[in-house]
Amino acid sequence: MDSERSPKDNENAIDDVRVQHHSYFFSDGEALPYALFVPSTYNPDVPSPLMISLHGLTRTYDWLMGYEGFLDLAERDGVIVVTPLGYNRSAWYGARKEHPYASQSEQDVMQVLSLVRDNYNINANRIYLWGHSMGGGGTYHLAAKYPYIWAALGVAAPAPQSKDHRELLKKFAHLPIVVLQGDQDALVESTRVWVEGMKELGMQHEYIEIPGGDHSLVISENRDNMARVFEYMVQFEKDGA
Repeated sequence: MDSERSPKDNENAIDDVRVQHHSYFFSDGEALPYALFVPSTYNPDVPSPLMISLHGLTRTYDWLMGYEGFLDLAERDGVIVVTPLGYNRSAWYGARKEHPYASQSEQDVMQVLSLVRDNYNINANRIYLWGHSMGGGGTYHLAAKYPYIWAALGVAAPAPQSKDHRELLKKFAHLPIVVLQGDQDALVESTRVWVEGMKELGMQHEYIEIPGGDHSLVISENRDNMARVFEYMVQFEKDGA
């Protein structure tokens, strides 16, 4: 995938009547898409939890909406889900500083968060952030950059860019985090180093290493593993509630 924006960046892949496909105009005039799931039980008079979900490298912006069981869990627990593009499919949400669209990618996520908060009654103490692969690297980055927005974090097969993991982790050490990783994924050694850093810092975390697990299908096509990530996050509220 070229780093330049192209019409392919705005393509969607998930054909599910529960998923809304929207777009807005970015500050440079680009029309950027995002996908939204609103549970059928949504009541505008009652604040709802929100889950920001970040896709992997080259995937469509709505890709995570198709993970097995994800929307069923969100419906069950009344969680609004949004999946931003990140400006293009490979811009790393700001985690990779050398990317030509690093700033725009980060800004897109935060703008979509703002749009959803403007349009829906969101519980500010229950905003969750998670991502898969590149999205996991983006989760680490955005957790460190905006550590007081999130109630809890999740990463699946994360692809972090920072070489100084301990310094980055310190910035969000107060946040609970769940890490899912297949032991047959090339990224497993990196993940183990990051989890060891979480232990050293006394972070509240759960590490789930799946024997025989790969990089992608370990969560995208595994309802039980998706549930373990989802259910860990949604148990938390900010301020120890």
